[in-house]
Amino acid sequence: MVASLPAGAFTGRVAWSPPYLVPGRGAAFEAHVPVYQDHAFVGMLVAVVSVDAVLTHHVPWWVAEKYKIEIVDSGGVVLGAKTGVELAQPGTSHQVRLEPPGQGLAVVATVYTAEGKLVRNVLAAAIFILALLALSSLALARRHVRRRLAAEKALGEEHAFRKAMEDSLTVGMRARDLDGRVTYVNPAFCRMVGWQPEELVGIVPPMPYWVPELLDETMRMHHKVLAGNAPRDGFEIQFRRRSGEVFWALVYEAPLIDATGHHTGWMASVVDITERKAAEELAHQQQEKLQRTSRLITMGEMASTLAHELNQPLSAIASYATGCLNRLGAVGFSPEELRPPLSKLVAQAQRAGQIIRRVHDFVRKSEPQLRRCSLQELLTDSVAFIELDAKKNGVGIALDLPVGALEVDGDKVLLEQVVMNLARNGIEAMNQMKGGKRRLDVTLQEQDGQALVRIRDFGSGIAAEIEASLFQPFFTTKEEGMGMGLNICRSIIEFHRGRLWFEPHPQGGSLFVFSLPLRSPA
Repeated sequence: MVASLPAGAFTGRVAWSPPYLVPGRGAAFEAHVPVYQDHAFVGMLVAVVSVDAVLTHHVPWWVAEKYKIEIVDSGGVVLGAKTGVELAQPGTSHQVRLEPPGQGLAVVATVYTAEGKLVRNVLAAAIFILALLALSSLALARRHVRRRLAAEKALGEEHAFRKAMEDSLTVGMRARDLDGRVTYVNPAFCRMVGWQPEELVGIVPPMPYWVPELLDETMRMHHKVLAGNAPRDGFEIQFRRRSGEVFWALVYEAPLIDATGHHTGWMASVVDITERKAAEELAHQQQEKLQRTSRLITMGEMASTLAHELNQPLSAIASYATGCLNRLGAVGFSPEELRPPLSKLVAQAQRAGQIIRRVHDFVRKSEPQLRRCSLQELLTDSVAFIELDAKKNGVGIALDLPVGALEVDGDKVLLEQVVMNLARNGIEAMNQMKGGKRRLDVTLQEQDGQALVRIRDFGSGIAAEIEASLFQPFFTTKEEGMGMGLNICRSIIEFHRGRLWFEPHPQGGSLFVFSLPLRSPA
């Protein structure tokens, strides 16, 4: 006992004493269990184990009926035995070390001589098979434990990786079940709306981050998502932060599928696009300013032509008015004589008013308004607007329109701006030439549900090396140009869901073409 005391204290493990005899009780051995408190050794728990008690309680009766079981020490001295009958003579025996407690103790099993050779062989085979089974079970259990530990480690690493990835995302993630209840939110979504995960998980609509003024609209979109009818390319919606600030979000919804393949809810990725929306609005305002500036520049460049065009009806009005005044003082005057000149005066006044109204509509600042628009009428008005300027530069305009009406949904003023800009570019291109054909061809035709407008001049054309730069901002071949005309024209046409492009003409000159989708029949 003295020897095992320090060993148990130092190692922190159970220590076993050598066997010894207890008077009146037979052989015994002790188990010394160290006791610790706050990681400090405070004592030793000693258990005395009787050898006879071990044999009595742990060797079944049916084993004792066939074998003699003995516990011997290192010197072969029998410390205890259990058997059902006395052996006539020693039979085959087998010895196994008793671990624990060790200390040289061993268990000896002796077969009764009454047993036959077959029984001994069967017993030996059974023991061997049981030993193999025990070893196999131990190996399988160890392998299973290793695999389980490896799987748990991999699962832990995967969870940590996923958690780190989710925490680093700037895109908000939100999961809902089939009833619309929030089941998961990531940190980015919480930062976006200002609520903590425990405040959001488990709640049902209406959500605290919904805008109260848009509650009905948001609820309709919510039901649309749960029904599986959300737009595949996402949808824009307004949410409210905890501070009360309203922000724009782009939401993509996808079905949430579990490991068994069942649809359990919806996973949404939420992107804050407030800054993008503000940038788009600013770009839209700047584009409108550029378009209006371009129209003002066009009117400024055509000021002399407009003054000449207005001077004609105003001069006619003055002449008719003077004639009427003279007739009023004539002898034998009849009021009926004033009807023809006054009718002509009214017509000239209406003509002047139409010119002024057309200029006003062209340069005024307004939001684009898509309305039913006849392309024949639009091209006719645009050509009439620039016809005097063309004549002033010695350029004729040939307008070729189809018989059937071609209509589009568009802003008439913006589309007139495109036609006038392209036409004036063609006039200026031919104005730099001396001699040759000076004509501007404007044609309209239908092709595959699209209206094609072609504006062709007979100028010197455009060099191949600058074709790719024609529609870039601030690119110009004019000495005093801003380089925004063609860029604005393309933006206007693309706003109308059309295309604008350039084609070199094989017979010389330049050809600009733009297409617009025709209006669907009512």
